[in-house]
Amino acid sequence: MRKRRKILTVSTAVVAAATLPLLISPVVSAAVPEDDDESSRVTRLYAPPPDRDSYRQVARLAWRGDFRDSAGLLAMVRTPHAVWFGDETPEQVTRLVRRTTRSAGWQEKLPVLALYNIPGRDCGSYSSGGADGLAAYQAWIDAVAEGIGDRKVMIVLEPDSLALLPSDCADASNAEETAVESQQPEQNVGGEQSAVEEQPAVEASPTELPPLPDPGASTAPPAASAASGTGQGAAQATDPQSTDSQSTDSQSTDPKSTDSQSDDPQSTDPRPDASELLAPMFPESLETAGPEPAASQSPDPEPSAEQPGTLPELPPLPKPDPVTPDSEETSGTGDPDTPVVEDPETAARYSEINYAVDVLSTLANASVYLDAGHSGWHSVSSIVPRLIKAGIDRATGFALNVSHYQTDQDSVWFGRLVSSCLAYADEGGDPEDCAEQSWSRRHVRRWLRHHVPDDPARMKHFVTDTSRNGQGAWAPRAASHQYNDVESWCNPPGRGLGRRPTTRTGEALMDAALWVKTPGQSDGRCLRGTDGPLDPVRGTVNPEAGEWFPEQALELVRYADPAVNLFRRPRGR
Repeated sequence: MRKRRKILTVSTAVVAAATLPLLISPVVSAAVPEDDDESSRVTRLYAPPPDRDSYRQVARLAWRGDFRDSAGLLAMVRTPHAVWFGDETPEQVTRLVRRTTRSAGWQEKLPVLALYNIPGRDCGSYSSGGADGLAAYQAWIDAVAEGIGDRKVMIVLEPDSLALLPSDCADASNAEETAVESQQPEQNVGGEQSAVEEQPAVEASPTELPPLPDPGASTAPPAASAASGTGQGAAQATDPQSTDSQSTDSQSTDPKSTDSQSDDPQSTDPRPDASELLAPMFPESLETAGPEPAASQSPDPEPSAEQPGTLPELPPLPKPDPVTPDSEETSGTGDPDTPVVEDPETAARYSEINYAVDVLSTLANASVYLDAGHSGWHSVSSIVPRLIKAGIDRATGFALNVSHYQTDQDSVWFGRLVSSCLAYADEGGDPEDCAEQSWSRRHVRRWLRHHVPDDPARMKHFVTDTSRNGQGAWAPRAASHQYNDVESWCNPPGRGLGRRPTTRTGEALMDAALWVKTPGQSDGRCLRGTDGPLDPVRGTVNPEAGEWFPEQALELVRYADPAVNLFRRPRGR
């Protein structure tokens, strides 16, 4: 009798695993509306075969009767995302790239390739590896180009390769986000700061997750789960970048509004001026307030401690306030065309990226985007010289927030500033004089009006990674700082899926919102400066970098913003 029950149970599980993709295929379609209902003018992105371990998790959830979680997870893994290549031999990568691009071509979709094989990758941390020297890397890039051929691709070239140079590896914590985090306690208002100090000393481990929310319900994670409640709110209230960009986060999703800025044949001036390009940046100031009055008219400036409301004129533009403690590398470099590097490894890094740009940009249908970190890592004046040294002038543009968690508003704002600074430097300007994300919007607007080119075609475009930024960056509780390195980028709890991948961005300079990082794959062990093997925040042994992380995968689905829609709604309603 027991044997029969066991056979029946196993048979039921096998049938459930085999039929689940067919039973809920409408669910998957509803989760990717960009590919269903977009017009032929919008490029459709390629969804590679999902991670095998993700299908095993889907089957286990269905076996237990958790069909809602199973459906949400299946929708996530079948959403278009990038295909990563790294550590393969040249022969292997040629074969794999050719297979991916051919499959995408047969489906008439655009594949996104993330190339991740730079020597000295990740400063020897959780994602260490890469090619063995310049010659080996050049041979690997040549093999990738051979596999691509004349097929259409979008390439995200070597994430973190420029934001994390070999010269940055001297700091044990990689110097990432430490400057931004150190400023937060000073910028907190009294009530918020005391609330953070009152948090319990033990980080909650998200061993039990809340049920998957309804599509229309709020997706904010509960305060008791994932250790991101009040800490998350405090970070949003105290982050000067997110504060400056909250009122500018309204983004048009109609491509006609974007096309009209540069492609309207009926326009009296075929080249829009800077104010038209910057209109999406300051909707409340440029659309309702009209042209900016002269300084002598005292146009009621925004009240602040540095700029009283009675001040008749704007103060002089502030000097850039670096966001990252690597200013020693970028300061005093002089002409960015003749860089002064600190060590041979950094010089080799620039040679490797330049070679990759030269080879890949010559492909007929390849768009190449260089690494530019994210808005909470580098300042504009810090990352722009690195992009210039790496050959951004020969690339399509740059990629932001890859494998990170910054909000769409912060990423788009940072992308506009970086693109403007690149154009300014291309005309002979000094990147040290560029507007920074730490400046007030009032100062940024004045700088942009004087330095942004009239023709948007002269500016570099960018793409952003929205795979895991639905809840924004993780703000650890004060108790988490007892660790030597918080590693807020490494498998942070309570994060959610972000904007679905699309090439319809509504932004003149933004080519696509992509899922570059594969949602559900681990960032690494996340020891956070401890001896391990447990992640002290989660209280578990995390999978190695790139392996499937079931707990995090469910968090991403349950905290997604926008939420994962599990049921197709009739059109026209």
